[in-house]
Amino acid sequence: MSASAGDTEPGIPKDDTQERNTISPADDSKQDSAICSSSSEIKSRAVVKYCAAPPPSTYALLQEKTDLKLPPANWLRENSQLGSAGTTVLGSSSKSKPFSSFGMAYDFIDCIGDDVDVVSDSENIKKLLKIPYSKSHVSMAVHRVGRTLLLDELDIQELFMRSSQTGDWTWLKDFYQRLMDQKWQRKKKSKEHWYQKAILSKFLYYSINGDCAAEPVEDNLNDGDEDCGAQEFSSSWPTTFTSSDTEEESAACKQESVPMDSKYALGQVTAVPQEQNLPALFNEGENSQGLRNDFVRNIMWTFEDIHMLVGSNMPIFGGGRYPAVSLKLRDNNKPINILTGIDYWLDNLMCNVPELVMCFHVNGIVQKYEMIKTEDIPHLENSTFSTRVVKDIAQNILSFLKSNCTKEGHTYWLFKASGSDIVKLYDLTTLCEEAEEEKSHNPFTLPVAVLLYKVACNLMLKASENRKHYGTIRTLLLNCVKLLDQDRHPQIIASAHYMLSELFQLDEPQEDDDGGESLRACGSEDSYSNDGREEDEDLEEDSDDSGSGSNSPQNDSKAVAVIRSVGELSVPEKYKSTQLIRPGCAFPVSQDKEERCRHVLNYVLKGLKAVDGSIKKESDLPAVDPNIPIPLKYEDRSAGRGNAAEKGVSPLLERVGPYQADQKHPTRSGMIPGTWQHQMKLQLFLKASKAYYVLSDAATNLLKYGRALRYIKLSLQCYDAYCCIGGALHPHVLMFHSQCLSLCGDIQLMLAQNANIRAAYQEEYSYQTKEDQEILHSLHRESSCQGQPLDARSFPTVTHVCHPSAFNMATDLAMDPEYQLFVSGKCYEAAYELLVSHTLKDDASDQLAQVLKRLGNIRNEMGVYYMNQSAALQTEKAKTLVSVAEQEMWKKSFAFFEKGMKDFEAIGDSTNKALLLCNTGKLMRICAQAHSGVPADDSRGEFSPEEALYYHKAIDYYLRAMRSLSCRENHQAVWDSVNWELSTTYFTLATLLQDYAPLSRKAPEQIEREVTESMMKSLKYCDLQTESARQPLYQYRAATIHHRLASMYHSCFRNQVGDERLRKHHRSLAELHYSKAVYLFLSLKDAPCELLRALLERVAFAEFTMAAQNSSAAKQKSLTAALDIMAETRFAFQMIHAEILEEQREGSQADILPSPASDSSTSGLNLQEVTKLIVLFESRFSDLLLQLIKLMAKTKRKPSKSDEELLRTYKNIYSKLLRCDKNTPLLARVQLYAELLQLLAPQTGRDDNTDMA
Repeated sequence: MSASAGDTEPGIPKDDTQERNTISPADDSKQDSAICSSSSEIKSRAVVKYCAAPPPSTYALLQEKTDLKLPPANWLRENSQLGSAGTTVLGSSSKSKPFSSFGMAYDFIDCIGDDVDVVSDSENIKKLLKIPYSKSHVSMAVHRVGRTLLLDELDIQELFMRSSQTGDWTWLKDFYQRLMDQKWQRKKKSKEHWYQKAILSKFLYYSINGDCAAEPVEDNLNDGDEDCGAQEFSSSWPTTFTSSDTEEESAACKQESVPMDSKYALGQVTAVPQEQNLPALFNEGENSQGLRNDFVRNIMWTFEDIHMLVGSNMPIFGGGRYPAVSLKLRDNNKPINILTGIDYWLDNLMCNVPELVMCFHVNGIVQKYEMIKTEDIPHLENSTFSTRVVKDIAQNILSFLKSNCTKEGHTYWLFKASGSDIVKLYDLTTLCEEAEEEKSHNPFTLPVAVLLYKVACNLMLKASENRKHYGTIRTLLLNCVKLLDQDRHPQIIASAHYMLSELFQLDEPQEDDDGGESLRACGSEDSYSNDGREEDEDLEEDSDDSGSGSNSPQNDSKAVAVIRSVGELSVPEKYKSTQLIRPGCAFPVSQDKEERCRHVLNYVLKGLKAVDGSIKKESDLPAVDPNIPIPLKYEDRSAGRGNAAEKGVSPLLERVGPYQADQKHPTRSGMIPGTWQHQMKLQLFLKASKAYYVLSDAATNLLKYGRALRYIKLSLQCYDAYCCIGGALHPHVLMFHSQCLSLCGDIQLMLAQNANIRAAYQEEYSYQTKEDQEILHSLHRESSCQGQPLDARSFPTVTHVCHPSAFNMATDLAMDPEYQLFVSGKCYEAAYELLVSHTLKDDASDQLAQVLKRLGNIRNEMGVYYMNQSAALQTEKAKTLVSVAEQEMWKKSFAFFEKGMKDFEAIGDSTNKALLLCNTGKLMRICAQAHSGVPADDSRGEFSPEEALYYHKAIDYYLRAMRSLSCRENHQAVWDSVNWELSTTYFTLATLLQDYAPLSRKAPEQIEREVTESMMKSLKYCDLQTESARQPLYQYRAATIHHRLASMYHSCFRNQVGDERLRKHHRSLAELHYSKAVYLFLSLKDAPCELLRALLERVAFAEFTMAAQNSSAAKQKSLTAALDIMAETRFAFQMIHAEILEEQREGSQADILPSPASDSSTSGLNLQEVTKLIVLFESRFSDLLLQLIKLMAKTKRKPSKSDEELLRTYKNIYSKLLRCDKNTPLLARVQLYAELLQLLAPQTGRDDNTDMA
């Protein structure tokens, strides 16, 4: 043994980086590690993965004439140097256990499926590579896991002996006799065979002891031959597939990969209570060897481009020029043949032993020793062979098996009859299924299934880093499930289905096209792609020449593949792997969340069925001990009667305590806490809850709120079942529960806001798939969360023990929007209580902010709802007093607004706080309107103090909202909204003060000041500069404010007596505001009536000013100024004319008559108002013209030509105005007035484009 191997302590795994030696191409004269055959060289590299032997000790050189027939004193005593070679009566046994490859695969699970081509006993590998040279029969079982082949000896003779005793495998025995050996009978091994094994055993013990003169012990070899053979026979097949904790720990020390995550419940398939162990494979007697890795050393051997995990028990000694040698015993009378040479050469290559020491004997008497280098073995006399040919044989066998052993989980049988040149490959799984009896009785089924499961578990740990493993994992698990009977192996099946559900990531963003393709190409259900490497390996074991079948037919229809002649294996690249992936079995990658969730739920359901089927029925449960009291879930409710109105949030938080005591009593279905069923159901319930949550979230995004509510109800029911069987809830579970409650609140809110299509939502809510029904059935076994929904009013009084009903209530599709808003708020409150609990308060800051925002929003919605309800009560009937119902609505609305503002303050959301302040201001305005006291005849009294109080409160809330926003840049839309509402409130307050002046309580001067102050503040918040959708509204309001102020100052000017200075002030203010109002109305282009009214009032103001004048010249000047103002009304008439024409163009009517039936139009023009203004216009216009004509005619001075021309124009216009028929259609009259005013414009020195300043 080499130095690197010898430095390792027994039982200690070696690092993968410790290499024994590398046989690489080199000059034979310079490199001892190079192995050459003819002109080519073979590459070989061996790395010890595990070694149970102590460092190699120097072998004892026996003296010449030592008699090996006499046993040494230490014979048959256990010795770590020899390993298993010294534990059997007849020394190193060549018999391989039928599951030896599985034992190695379990210990080195990281290597299986991708990194290794072949896993097998070294004896099997040697037997395979000697097929072209040997006439011995070959019988091996082949299994595929990914691109790894597991090879084990399939001892047909032993199998059929068992069949004759137990009745098992009779179908295979019949098949074998029919096609291969019709006269099969068991052949006993000769005494010479046992003699050679015994003398080898004694030689090895002598070599360790070194005491040639040891006292002989009694030895009756002849009497023990049969017993020895029986012992070897009985130990080759295991009885059960179970292991103790000690075996698990032993295997753990060999395992170099990271231990499997405990969340995959079977992670340790056998790590369950004794009564839960996996069932026995088949009964084989007491001396079961199980599926343990019993090899002294496990070696990763790379032979050319073939990677093999090999188990070897060959004793390795120290001595000679090299630190490691192998020791062989040879009969000097028998020359070494090719088979022996290949055997010795492969042994040394696999164990990386540079030298071979052969001890020659004659009839058991030692003659001499000879040391041979490993690279010289192929050139020994009488045993010369080509290493290149051996390499070709290995590659051809690998390619043959890789191309034909394509189905994972199937047991293939590689068979060559003794003396035959034909090698056949059968699919025993298919043959077993075709047999009418014992279809599922295959001893390899469970070991293969468990190996597939373990490999999948190992890859699952890597999947988080590289999703390319997902297809492989799915393939492994599906094939694992196919092999197992759910009634016999529910634990593996349930765990496999849970891992299948874990492959579909529910919380990941959609993958791009490239990522999807990479996942689709990474695995298949029954096969794997060859990825360009023709590296597969076939291992077989050298066995006796028992069993004949040279007359086997070559055309066997049952064979999967046939090698017609073993000579073909020596031809380079005779067989090539041609296996391709099957596109139909690729890993399903869907961009649709609902499809992914449906896959998850399908696997969860299958897992739940497996678990439910494994739980003992009630009749199977042990009888109840009458001396043990049955614990009752009782709660003393007497102390809580004083607080009958317990918050409805408490039922939703019944099991949120993070440190609850774990359950110790059976669950509702009879599960015992701590069993694998209990742990698996917890994970499956939680996975189902998450899948339904994602489905609900996706449906919400699609506006399918009925479907979303159904899914979130299922999610909460799964969570409730999880709580019913679980103990303490972990923080991540509580966090998920808060997310479910938040989503439930979102859905109820959206249902309340879309009450108009509730019928469609009801249909979505009522639909249920068969899969959902079956999952609900499984939930009902553990939880009673199937009760009837409660009445809407019962939610606040639900007690602490009504947990299932609370969930039903939270997910009930109600018909009342108020109830839905109420439930939504309670869900948010429950989520908030979870997040501020001791368990989550330090880790849920982000989610807490979201829940607080939702809480603030739902409280705003409820405040708006009650505010609108109170406003609706005002419009139901005219009333003078505020009802109690209205006041209750105001209180509820105000309370919700206050709570919502606190929620937004807690997260620093000034924008939403401003919106709630704005809504509170609106509520104050509604309160003010309710106190207006409008009687049935719509005539209201003076502006009351209550109205003033609430309007000023509204103004205060709007100002607070402005301060909360600070500036417009923080949120322009909200700022503009608050600014508009504030301006509106000031304007409404001023208008009511002006129109319904409280003269009984206040002096006119005080009212005038308050109106002016409110109007100017409203004007201050009219944003005329910023371009926005509200800019025309601001312009109209500003014009209206100026018009109202001008009218007020006009009235004050007319009514003011005595204080001439004040009258002049009022006159100047009236003129200023009239001019601004006319300018703004003119710029709007769509307010002709308002423009006409303002101009007529301004004319009246000019006429009133003229009344105080005495001289004719002053009067004429004032009349001319008034006529100039009247001329400006042509702009209003032009706009009216255009709007009436547009209406006629739309086909509303041919002639528009001033009648009540046509007081409005599609253009928004109030024709009744237009008619009234025209009548007033005609009166004032004709009166102005008449006064001016009379005044100009009476003048004493001689008129100038311009005065004469102006007088003729006035007379002409006045004449046409008098001749105008009052029954003329409105459009014609408007057109006439516009033409007459246009005639007046040149005379006054103005045109149509004159701007009004």
